Amino acid sequence: MTDTTTVHIQSLGCARNDVDSEELAGRLAAEGFELVDDPESADAVMVNTCGFIESAKQDSVNTLLAAADLKDGGRTKAVVAVGCMAERYGVELAEAMPETDAVLGFDAYTDMGERLRRILAGERPESHVPRDRRTLLPISPRERGAAAGETPGHARVVPSADEGKDPVGSLGGEGHGGRVLRRRLHNSPMAPLKLASGCDRRCAFCAIPKFRGAYLSRPPLDVVAEAEWLADHGVREAFLVSENSSSYGKDLGDVRALEALLPELARVEGLDWIRVSYLQPAEMRPGLIEAMLDTPKVVPYFDLSFQHASGPLLRRMRRFGDAEQFLALIEQIRDKAPQAGIRSNVIVGFPGETDEDVDVLHDFLERAGLDAIGVFAYSDEEGTEAEHLDGHVDPEVVEERRSATTDLAETLMNDRALQRVGERVEVLIEEIDVEAGEIIGRAAHQGPEVDGQCLMAGLDAAAVGIGHMVSGTVVGTEGVDLVVEADR
Repeated sequence: MTDTTTVHIQSLGCARNDVDSEELAGRLAAEGFELVDDPESADAVMVNTCGFIESAKQDSVNTLLAAADLKDGGRTKAVVAVGCMAERYGVELAEAMPETDAVLGFDAYTDMGERLRRILAGERPESHVPRDRRTLLPISPRERGAAAGETPGHARVVPSADEGKDPVGSLGGEGHGGRVLRRRLHNSPMAPLKLASGCDRRCAFCAIPKFRGAYLSRPPLDVVAEAEWLADHGVREAFLVSENSSSYGKDLGDVRALEALLPELARVEGLDWIRVSYLQPAEMRPGLIEAMLDTPKVVPYFDLSFQHASGPLLRRMRRFGDAEQFLALIEQIRDKAPQAGIRSNVIVGFPGETDEDVDVLHDFLERAGLDAIGVFAYSDEEGTEAEHLDGHVDPEVVEERRSATTDLAETLMNDRALQRVGERVEVLIEEIDVEAGEIIGRAAHQGPEVDGQCLMAGLDAAAVGIGHMVSGTVVGTEGVDLVVEADR
C-alpha cells in the first residue's frame, strides 16, 4: 500500500456525526491516506451511518448498497460501515448486508488506518458486537473523565511530532501547540464543534444513550483549541453540538461550565458567530440564558427540546415540564431578546396520547411563536421503554396527527417569518451563484440547514464571497425564508 490510497467518507445523520466523520478523516490523513470527494475515485468508501430513526437507518442501508455497487468493475475495493447504526447493530447489520466488507464500532476509530489497510489487503475483521455503552463509564459523572477512553469526536489536542509534515493542521496560539485530529470534508463557513457525547437522560422513546453512552464533556481547552483550528481553516460560525449541551460540565465538576466556556470561545479570532444547540428546557438556568444573550458573538438562538406540551404525556415520555412552563421560558428569553430565534421538535402519536393532548400541543404551538418546528410521528425503537408501553396509537391516527400538526407548524412558521419584515439582520453568506445572481445565507436566528434561509437582494454576486457577513433589512418572505435587502 502506498500513501496515495484513497478514501471517501460519506457522513449521514446529524451534525455530531459530521464531527466524527471529520475526526476519522483527520486520523486517516495523518496516516497517509488521501481523502477524496468522489466515491468513484476511492479505493475504500467509509459510510458513517445514522441509527436514530427508521428513515435514517434506511438511508444508511441505501448508501451502503450504493457504495457496494462501486466495487463492480470500479476502483473501489472495500466498503466499511461505521457510526451509530454500525455501533447499535454490529453483527446483525453485517449479516443483513454481506455487501459490506466491515462493520466497525466506535472502539475501532483510534486505529482505523491500520484496520483499513488490512481490509484493503483482503482481511475481513470480526464485526462489532454491540453493548450498552452506558456501562463503560462510572455512574458518578465526576469520575468519568479519568475512566474515559477514546470517544468519537473527542480526539485530544496532542503535541505535534513534526508540525511541518502534519497533514491535519497545526494549532497556533500560546499554550495550544499541537494538532487537531480533524480534516474538513467541505468548505462551508459553518462547522459543528462537539461539546460532549452521550446522555444521562432516560427518555422513553430514545435509544441513543445505549449506543452513544453516558454523558461525557470535552475539556474546555480542547474545545477552544479546536475552535481556533476551525477559524484558521475558514470557519466563521462554530455550531456547538452534543446530545445535551445544557448539561455541559456536570462531569467536570462545574454545572455552569458552559457559561464560562462561551466567553473563551468568543475570544477566538476569526469567528463571527457561536451557536449553541440541543438544549434541555428543564436545564435552562437564568445564568445560561444571560450568558447566551450577553456574550459577544454568541447568537441569540435557542434550540429547545420540548417534544410535546401535555404535562401528563411528557411524564410518560420521562420528560419534564408542560405548556405553561415552556411558555414562561420562552417569555423569559423574549423579554430579554425579542428577536431571538427559538426552535423545537415535537413528537405526535406517543403511546397514550389522546385527542386532548394533541389539542394542548396545538394550543401551545399557536401561543409560542417558534421560528422553527420539527414534527415527528412516533414509531417504536428497539430497546426503548416506550416500545412496551400500553396505549399504542393506531398508525393511521398517528399519521393524521402528524399531518395536521405539520400543517399547523408550517402556517405558524410562515407567520413568524412575516413578523420579521422590517427587521435588521446580519447574514452569513453560504451560497453564491454568480451566473444566476443568487446569494443565499442565514441570519443569526436561523440554524444550519433546518431553519430557513435569507435570500439576498440588492447585492452583486461578484462582489461578495462565501463566509462574508452582510447587513441588511428583511423586506419580504417566501414561506419561512426571508428576503433581505442588503445595505448599499
